[in-house]
Amino acid sequence: MNAYIWVKSFHVLFVVSWMAAVFYLPRILVNLAETAGQVPVQERLRLMGRRLYRFGHIMLGLAFVAGVVLWLGYRVIPGFPTMVAMGTGWLHAKLALVVLLVVHYTVGGRWLKGLERGRGLPSARALRLYNELPVLALLLIVWLVLAKPF
Repeated sequence: MNAYIWVKSFHVLFVVSWMAAVFYLPRILVNLAETAGQVPVQERLRLMGRRLYRFGHIMLGLAFVAGVVLWLGYRVIPGFPTMVAMGTGWLHAKLALVVLLVVHYTVGGRWLKGLERGRGLPSARALRLYNELPVLALLLIVWLVLAKPF
């Protein structure tokens, strides 16, 4: 059981770190859209965005590995609780929302990389809306994990 708590703690830490990147990358894109023509500011924001995107990928990978261990650890770690049982439909719903967050994060990264190739961004208003979507997904994920409704 001790190993389970450690793995779960690291999973939560990595998820929180990844979510920071998920929340902040669109904000950098908003700032890029609003600073058109200000070359030094845009260069700094692009650098920040690239570094944040790379950091987010690392945190996502670590969260994924810890999540797989939480999911299947009972097969290799003695006394590890299983999440593979009846009544874990909430887990499937949570994973579907996580996939949507990964898609959201990837789209933001593609927009950032597109700037390097001379492509434009959506409007600042559209990016502001895009910035708020992960909050709703995270709220639903937290609710599913705590309530385990099905």
